[in-house]
Amino acid sequence: MMYRVAICDDDQQQIREAESILCRWSRQSGHMCQIRAFPSGEAFLFAYEEDKAYDILLLDVKMKDLSGLDLARRVREEDDRAEIIFLTSYFEFAGEGYEVDALHYLLKPVSGDKLIRVLDKAAERLSRQPPYVVIVCEGSTIKLYEARILYVEAFQHYISIHTAEGEYKIKENISSFGERLSNAFFRVHRSYLVSLHHIVRISRTSVTLEGKMELPLARGKYDEINRAYISCV
Repeated sequence: MMYRVAICDDDQQQIREAESILCRWSRQSGHMCQIRAFPSGEAFLFAYEEDKAYDILLLDVKMKDLSGLDLARRVREEDDRAEIIFLTSYFEFAGEGYEVDALHYLLKPVSGDKLIRVLDKAAERLSRQPPYVVIVCEGSTIKLYEARILYVEAFQHYISIHTAEGEYKIKENISSFGERLSNAFFRVHRSYLVSLHHIVRISRTSVTLEGKMELPLARGKYDEINRAYISCV
């Protein structure tokens, strides 16, 4: 499993120690980590506008201007599933973590063994998350949950991912994108990939999705999609 981790702390020594512990956890657990460090709350927020696809956040509670609690509140406006771990020298702030559903508070200096146990818990909770894909759209990195996807449409070297809330156009071919999805999706046509969970009707020549969107069903796919639909739903 690959986890995207952000560390935000205005103490460079603390960042280095957290990175070292994360690397040790990665080796011990077998989980790969992509780590990005930020020296201030402002630096994190600036980057967060374009990249919101983090799984684990290690946030210093008390920083200049923007605190870790401020950052956590901002993250929760966009993401209710990222695991937030606060690093602090001031345990009296612990009660405020409930409002942002923080996983844990760790007192500085952070014990490597304690942080590893908390990271294990974060990974266990993340393993229960619904499936998702990470996409890059218009310069922003987005964690897109499969449950939101209605269907995917191919246009030469691009695809459009259609959701109930809107559309994301990205540069990727439909075959490679389909390989990143679970078996809850079915290739009904060379140009269309649909979510089996959002199908309301299957005919010999088409499938109808929620919202009355009708897409073509390729010849010879009728029996196959019915089997996939029954096994999925």
